[in-house]
Amino acid sequence: MKFNLEQLVSLQELYLSDFRIPVVRWTDVVEVLIIAFLLYHILTWIKDTRAWALLRGVVVIAVFLVIAEVLGMSTILWIAQNVLSLAVIAIIVVLQPELRKALETLGRTNFFYSIFPFDALRSGHDTNISDKTISEIVKACVEMGKARTGALIVVQRSTDLTQYERTGIDVDAIVSNQLLINIFEHNTPLHDGAIIIRGNRVTSATCYLPLSDNMRLSKELGTRHRAGVGISEVTDALTLIVSEETGRISVTQDGVLESNLSAEQLREKLMMIQEKLPENKKKIWKGWRRDSEKV
Repeated sequence: MKFNLEQLVSLQELYLSDFRIPVVRWTDVVEVLIIAFLLYHILTWIKDTRAWALLRGVVVIAVFLVIAEVLGMSTILWIAQNVLSLAVIAIIVVLQPELRKALETLGRTNFFYSIFPFDALRSGHDTNISDKTISEIVKACVEMGKARTGALIVVQRSTDLTQYERTGIDVDAIVSNQLLINIFEHNTPLHDGAIIIRGNRVTSATCYLPLSDNMRLSKELGTRHRAGVGISEVTDALTLIVSEETGRISVTQDGVLESNLSAEQLREKLMMIQEKLPENKKKIWKGWRRDSEKV
């Protein structure tokens, strides 16, 4: 059977028409990267929560349903289809704390607040700490570490901590090393719980903080350390912890715990959250804020 050139070309076009290579746009590449980035962070977040065990259970159920589909078990598939809508609601209820924590973390990730100092105006409080306050905090932590006095100090940043202040007792005093040491002294009314520092003042003491459920934390850590990590997971606060057993000073920020810090390292951590603007920008910002308050 002979084919001329035109017939060969027509046959080639006919068969190749079903194998069209899609056009890949730059937006498609960006979309794939975004989806991969989101999936990576979702899996990383799930791994450190109770949702990891739940996910493994869901995978087991999915494998069982696939087997039921292959074997034609219509009754099991009918039950699974009708229960699916209720299962989604049940998962949301069970994972409510983890979902809330994830949304709070997402809400705190805002690039505009790192460029423009709007947080102090938004909260109505000055959360910047002075060099003197930093020195007083470092001195108190070192002294309490030597005396093996347990302490839990939360330094507020942009996230408002009013809901945690309400769980404690109002203090409203200027930060000093004598005050901090006296608060955490054994057998005193205010030693149990955390204190919250906003700006250069101690606002509240004996405050209750949320405990972290991070499974990667060491089992040797007590309630004080888990509370310090917990508050740093749901807010952007810097938390200082002095261990009662070892006297070591630890710092938690963004859910990360750093232990056995020296006085100089602790000072550096506090100075990193200190907002120091150039003098000309500071004057402009103060003037703009004063005009806004008048309005």
